[in-house]
Amino acid sequence: MDNWMWTGNKDGLLGGLLRVVLAAVLMTMLAAPANAGSREQAKRIHERIAGVPPSDIVLGQMQNAIDGTEPTCSQYGSVTGPQCAAYIAMENHSFYNVTLKNFAAPWTNRDRSVFVPLNDYVATVIGMIRDDRPFNTLLSDDITYVGSQGTVSAAPSGNNNDHYEQLEAGNHNLKDVLEFAPQSSIPGNVPAPATAGVMTSRAAAEAFFVAGTNRAMFRFTMVNHFCNDMEQLHDPNLSPDRIRQDVSRSPGGDSRLFLNNCVGCHTGMDPMAQAFAYYNYVESDPAGRGSIEYTAGNVQPKYFNNDLNFPQGYRTPDDHWTNYWRNGQNRYLGFYGPGNGEGDGAKSLGEELGNSDAFSSCQVKKVFQAVCLREPETAADHTRVDQIVGTFQGTGYRMKQVFADTAEYCMGQ
Repeated sequence: MDNWMWTGNKDGLLGGLLRVVLAAVLMTMLAAPANAGSREQAKRIHERIAGVPPSDIVLGQMQNAIDGTEPTCSQYGSVTGPQCAAYIAMENHSFYNVTLKNFAAPWTNRDRSVFVPLNDYVATVIGMIRDDRPFNTLLSDDITYVGSQGTVSAAPSGNNNDHYEQLEAGNHNLKDVLEFAPQSSIPGNVPAPATAGVMTSRAAAEAFFVAGTNRAMFRFTMVNHFCNDMEQLHDPNLSPDRIRQDVSRSPGGDSRLFLNNCVGCHTGMDPMAQAFAYYNYVESDPAGRGSIEYTAGNVQPKYFNNDLNFPQGYRTPDDHWTNYWRNGQNRYLGFYGPGNGEGDGAKSLGEELGNSDAFSSCQVKKVFQAVCLREPETAADHTRVDQIVGTFQGTGYRMKQVFADTAEYCMGQ
């Protein structure tokens, strides 16, 4: 009886142990990075960049590029190997219609949602990347992208989004139909000196200039293009002399809240948000249609909202901004713009922000997440990100190069 019982239990233990070992081996195989060959790597690059599998012909071209059996991609510049394969993948229209649309869409709304219609902000990002325009001018140039004439019936307008919604509804190939246009040339937009890239696009104005105090435009520019919210940029040691009147110095009757919390964000934000003093977004009908408003020389009334909260505070006289972050703990952001930390209006502020290490690093990190499907985590990841940032800054701020460099790094993962 004892022997029978022992034999049965032994078989059961061995069988259970075998199942555990097999399961562990299987999980290890699934979790381990695949030692993918060039064909598998090419397929992975295409799917990460374009979001769809490549055709057999394209897959063969990309495989040959990785293997080095294909001539260099001279039409893309001096790129070879996996980078050449990435440039081939970027020829697919889904890279523009899907990958880049989803890449930029969260920057255009307060909820940071991808589920928004195509708009002038997103189209401008797509066009600049397609054309290899210096991406550090995204926040300052007199630039927008529109569908070529005759593509859709609605003309581009600063008063509605019909043109872009028709482009999306018609599933037009954005790689082929988008064309550059001066932002100031679109009816209903601001004059050329007041343009500031996507910050003065209709979509950004509708999301961040509407109502409020125009601080939203600055805050979401930090979130979207510096990869930091105001909490991460908090510095209570700077001068509070430019904090506006609407900020109570004793919220809830306790001045410590202001000195330890509120002041840290407003010391940096308020002097730079002054650049938007002449901007507003005006809704013109119940459906929410409207357009950006620019009142040159006249500060928008919203800058004086709740001015009795602290009458001794700063009363905005014009659109002259100063970057206090060039000093203090946030100097690590690495500003090297042409104005030496101050200027007038949104355009010069956009130049200040675009010419910074933080802006460049943020763009690379966003591409890394889009292509590698994760945040940079390891020491090797961060080292490679720093290298790509250096290449980005040193070769004309070309975002295609960032996508190619990142795809090469992540193609085996």
